[in-house]
Amino acid sequence: MDAPSEDLSDSTHPQNDDVRVYFVPYRWWKEAQDSNLADGNAKRGVLYSATSGSSYVGPMKIINNIFNSDLVFNLRREEDSGHSNENGEVGVSGRDYALVPGDLWLQALKWHTDSRVATKDGRTFSVMEDDMADVYPLLLRLSILRETNSLGVKITKKDNAVEFFRRACKIFSVESELLHIWDFSGQTTLFFINDKNKLPKDCQRQSDQEILLELQVYGLSDSLRCREGKKDEMAAQHSNLAGSSCGASLMMNGSLACMNSNSVHTNSPVFYGSSGEAGSLGLTGLQNLGNTCFMNSSLQCLAHTPKLVDYFLGDYSREINHENALGMDCLHFFVQSIIQYLLLGQGEIALAFGDLIRKLWAPGATPVAPRMFKSKLARFAPQFSGFNQHDSQELLAFLLDGLHEDLNRVKCKPYIEAKDGEGRPDEEVADEYWRNHLARNDSIIVDVSQGQYRSTLVCPVCKKVSITFDPFMYLSLPLPSTTMRTMTLTVVSADGITQPSPCTITVPKNGKCEDLIQALSSSCYLKDDETLLVAEIYNNRIIRYLEDPTDSLSLIRDGDRLVAYRLPKVTNEDRLVVFMHQRIDEQYIHGKLSSSWKAFGIPLVARICNSVNGSDVYNLYLKLINPFQIRSEGVSNNSDSSEKTVIEEVKELKDAISPVLSAGANGINETWVDPDSDAELQFYLTDDKGATRASKLVMDEPVTRLPRRLNLLVFWPEKKIEQYDTRLISSLPEIFKSGFIARRPQESVSLYRCLEAFLKEEPLGPDDMWYCPGCKTHRQASKKLDLWRLPEILVIHLKRFSYSRFMKNKLETYVDFPVDNLDLSTYITHKNGMVSNRYMLYAVSNHYGSMGGGHYTAFVHHGGDQWYDFDDSHVSPIPEDKIKTSAAYVLFYRRVVDV
Repeated sequence: MDAPSEDLSDSTHPQNDDVRVYFVPYRWWKEAQDSNLADGNAKRGVLYSATSGSSYVGPMKIINNIFNSDLVFNLRREEDSGHSNENGEVGVSGRDYALVPGDLWLQALKWHTDSRVATKDGRTFSVMEDDMADVYPLLLRLSILRETNSLGVKITKKDNAVEFFRRACKIFSVESELLHIWDFSGQTTLFFINDKNKLPKDCQRQSDQEILLELQVYGLSDSLRCREGKKDEMAAQHSNLAGSSCGASLMMNGSLACMNSNSVHTNSPVFYGSSGEAGSLGLTGLQNLGNTCFMNSSLQCLAHTPKLVDYFLGDYSREINHENALGMDCLHFFVQSIIQYLLLGQGEIALAFGDLIRKLWAPGATPVAPRMFKSKLARFAPQFSGFNQHDSQELLAFLLDGLHEDLNRVKCKPYIEAKDGEGRPDEEVADEYWRNHLARNDSIIVDVSQGQYRSTLVCPVCKKVSITFDPFMYLSLPLPSTTMRTMTLTVVSADGITQPSPCTITVPKNGKCEDLIQALSSSCYLKDDETLLVAEIYNNRIIRYLEDPTDSLSLIRDGDRLVAYRLPKVTNEDRLVVFMHQRIDEQYIHGKLSSSWKAFGIPLVARICNSVNGSDVYNLYLKLINPFQIRSEGVSNNSDSSEKTVIEEVKELKDAISPVLSAGANGINETWVDPDSDAELQFYLTDDKGATRASKLVMDEPVTRLPRRLNLLVFWPEKKIEQYDTRLISSLPEIFKSGFIARRPQESVSLYRCLEAFLKEEPLGPDDMWYCPGCKTHRQASKKLDLWRLPEILVIHLKRFSYSRFMKNKLETYVDFPVDNLDLSTYITHKNGMVSNRYMLYAVSNHYGSMGGGHYTAFVHHGGDQWYDFDDSHVSPIPEDKIKTSAAYVLFYRRVVDV
């Protein structure tokens, strides 16, 4: 053991350290201490030996007699503490203890936790098995005995809960064996320093004063699994203590403070997790402050990130960049420096985040309300102010950038001009880019979470190749299935036999109408002499034709209804005829029965030659509606009988239809009804909207001046309605039916496929043109990304949300991501045999629901093989087979070291 350090002025701790003092078994502390010796982090302590307390003095001197129930003993300071027990077995008898500050205790506790997870069969310390021991407060009254270089210690029932006092009697019994206490906190040394400036300015050293020291006892208690029954008793004990404190005493909760009636702190947490488990270190929830689940989800993932947690539980304050500028001494960057300085404000984000991490990792902590952190966040990122829902990945990106700037070890960023590769090897250029990056950016964030990829641009004209190497903080991967779109259309054939049928196809999301026609042709097994005409139907009429093959499919909405008419290929003389249907609609208006014509069904489309008469049109229409005819039993439905039926009907109807060509312009919504409407079908010329009724077709007379598209209204008498199943043409499916009844089929894609889509070569967009140095103009170059250098912590963002000018959409694709072995060896371009390319999942940020609202949670791997669900303030175990869901949004991986 090293000699004690007398000068504490050089002690550096974060301003928001856990200032409490923890009383722990010395052997437990030394195991963690020895693990850090190689890093030069060994902490030197002061050794005290306990003796009988008959010489205790103070303002309320106690006479040890049968009526005295206080525990009194002395702590004598050993001058040669640097060599005591150096060569012997320390703590074998269990009578050696240590006083350690809160930050170092947290580091030691985490080291033991990690050791237990790494070596499940080993037993480093008994209290670390299964459930960690409880932490409870114990108050000691101290008095300085200068003549003996000792401290007088008194522990009373008045100051402590009965159960805690009973345990103290067992711990500090000095009758049987010698008891040693090593002080690594430096607090007791303050009592022996003559310089009053070492004490807090609001306290005075007086010979008749007591000093009340509150210890957090760890690793020495029986399990308090029945703590709920004792909570009221403990609260009452602390309440009595607070009300009976001596105003002349000095209070110390890991530090010195003037004591008054409110000085005794009762905020020492009882060690229980929000999940209800005893010993749940790190299993602390975050309260929802109002739509802050997005923030809680990202924070919990970061709060369980290896090395980042160790860093913020340690002495990170010395790395805070209080200047936080992009080169304050460099005139070229002066403006940027001022902006950055004003935005991130002298390390406040790092301090707020570090304080939150310590609260989350405090033993026994109840759910934390991150109000201070949110306040700091809103100050420097106004987009996160208020209580609206936000994106957890956007918060994560800002927070990582902010932490990097606050903790950047580079105080003045040099200006470095990027050089072209000039034919040099990629390895040499990549290392140069990385050195330049580190010259301006050097922080814990860069150390653990920044990687490097190679970007290759190729000019499509002069074939100029440009290669750069850029850093990345996370990978935003597209979901390949999202580049495709599922569409359902109704296919209507003009063969007179086939009934309309829905057809579901998959087309490129950003494709064109030609992609739609091609997919439909394959799905329908379209013949060589056939073609498809796609039209949109609304209010029983065609409102547009999708004939331009270059039209974008993004113009088709999920709620649209499309029909694909299967027609013979067009000839020069063919015309298109569109039949729209109407029937008599009877309803009572003001007590009187009123009749009018009302549209129904989807239009039917066919081709006719340039020279036709009324009979040809009628014959064609009967053929189109033949598949809807209600046939009696025993009637064959083959093509021969169908054709015969059509011919017979035409012959019978020639005499029934009035050979009159009447003209008029009666509106379709008028209550006028043709007196011949009870006879047979009637045909009228109309416009493309079916809004007018013009000339009535005559059976034997030719139809003159045929337009390119002949639009006809067909009036159905009730007799005909009864003979046909009009329901077959009266309903159309939507392109995509949203809701709970008809849901989009669950798509599935592997994470590796998402990565391949990210690394795939693709042309730049029209709005992202590249200036080609060879052509001296902007070109739509092709771009290819390659992974070059991978970070220790790999964050993968799944791009579930898509935004456009008119709509927002969330993709519910199920991504099958590896949990134990994400192997990126085949995707890394730069092979470095010294670094592993395998990763293990340790956290997931989830989003449930739709774009308009939804809810964020986090899954975290914590200790052994157990996963936990962090749902705001609620924390509960979750089986590993439940963490893969379609809600996974941001994945957190840590590198696995190859053995």
